[in-house]
Amino acid sequence: MCGIAGLWDRSGRGRAEELRAWAEGMVQTLVHRGPDDGGVWVDPAAGIALGHRRLAIIDLSPLGRQPMTSADGRYVISYNGEIYNFPELRAELEGKGHRFRGRSDTEVMLEAFSEWGPEEALRR
Repeated sequence: MCGIAGLWDRSGRGRAEELRAWAEGMVQTLVHRGPDDGGVWVDPAAGIALGHRRLAIIDLSPLGRQPMTSADGRYVISYNGEIYNFPELRAELEGKGHRFRGRSDTEVMLEAFSEWGPEEALRR
């Protein structure tokens, strides 16, 4: 099972380096939950940092690393789960012109968000 951490510095004073260091420190304590990989994503303007320790199941390559950003840059996700119908969704999205970097169900979810919006994507 993956390890997920995040923080929201509502003070607006957190710099990118500080937010990254805090998130990296948090995910370092979760190495036992995700021994295969780890990553951090930071938005200093919003004061948000997401961290992820990965237990790779579907896409074992670095292209499955989380937190992951959608191709259009609008969505960022760090989650633990599996999308069982992701091959069908991927094929439909490819038919609509979406191109994928890797083979993960996470990337399919992000591109589904971009195509249909989060509510419709989750319904599918």
